[in-house]
Amino acid sequence: MSTAFRFTQPPPPRSATGRVAEVYAQLALEFGIDKPVTFVVLSSAPELLAPAWALLRESLIAGPGSRTGKELAALGVSLANRCPFCVDAHTVLLHATGDHALAEQLARGRTPENEEHARVLDWGQRSRVPGADLEPFPFPREHAPAYLGTALAFHFINRIVSALLTENLLPAGAQRLRPVRSLAGRTMARTVRRTARPGAALPLLDDPGPGPDWAAGTAVGPAYSALRTAAAAGAGLLDAEDRALVRDTVRAWDGSHPSPAWPALPDRAERPAARLALLAALAPYRVTGEDVAAWRRPEHTDHCLVHLVAYGAFAAVDRIESALALERHP
Repeated sequence: MSTAFRFTQPPPPRSATGRVAEVYAQLALEFGIDKPVTFVVLSSAPELLAPAWALLRESLIAGPGSRTGKELAALGVSLANRCPFCVDAHTVLLHATGDHALAEQLARGRTPENEEHARVLDWGQRSRVPGADLEPFPFPREHAPAYLGTALAFHFINRIVSALLTENLLPAGAQRLRPVRSLAGRTMARTVRRTARPGAALPLLDDPGPGPDWAAGTAVGPAYSALRTAAAAGAGLLDAEDRALVRDTVRAWDGSHPSPAWPALPDRAERPAARLALLAALAPYRVTGEDVAAWRRPEHTDHCLVHLVAYGAFAAVDRIESALALERHP
């Protein structure tokens, strides 16, 4: 039987209890998709699942600003990261917002006719480059925490999806058919257009910090802080030498996609953990079964693999976030 999952077998959603069940309940109510594989794939590590959902919810769903605008920003991020699964998902979600013509323009690879929409899409794409000049924002400044949170959430989610899921949003790639995209979006329309109360995901988190300055005291800040802490726990799966290699390589990264001949990428037989972490950070679509098999030992559960990929994925997110050069405003 075909499955969306690569390399892991997450627990069946129907068996979920505790915090995982609470996340699934919020997803069904507010995301419009019951137990989406983008989050089920993280359920082997509930301590990662909860903050990943919280960051997406508090920025994309409950944060201030147009849902269409934030979907465009997320789509731009997904295009920049070469994540076809997420590109298709955001196209469907644009149908859900009611912006059907815009969704189809983008599905055909066209630039939005609306100049404001085009600027937001471009902003999302440029956010992959650490230190890119993202100002002036193509949205009101008071909406910046939600847009920045959305962009950073999908820089993480894209990498998880590319490494651990197949490219097909729907079976057999059915989302590539216009009637299917439109119908899928319409089934989610009521949920997507509902107003969400900020902060509802924060009780799922374990004592998060206030978050970075750009979050401006919003619920996006604690969610981001919690995901950063959870992802950092994956460092324990690498030795000190491998951690230093990942840190130094990502620190020098300029936002480009590594060439097929990537000299900084360790050999899978010699340093499999560092190789997986670096692939997750900079080219997750290149993770192969051979890469996973070279690293995996009997003691390496799905929980471990999800944490190792998340560690690499967030290393790239942290590089992007720490390089944000934003003007200070009163």
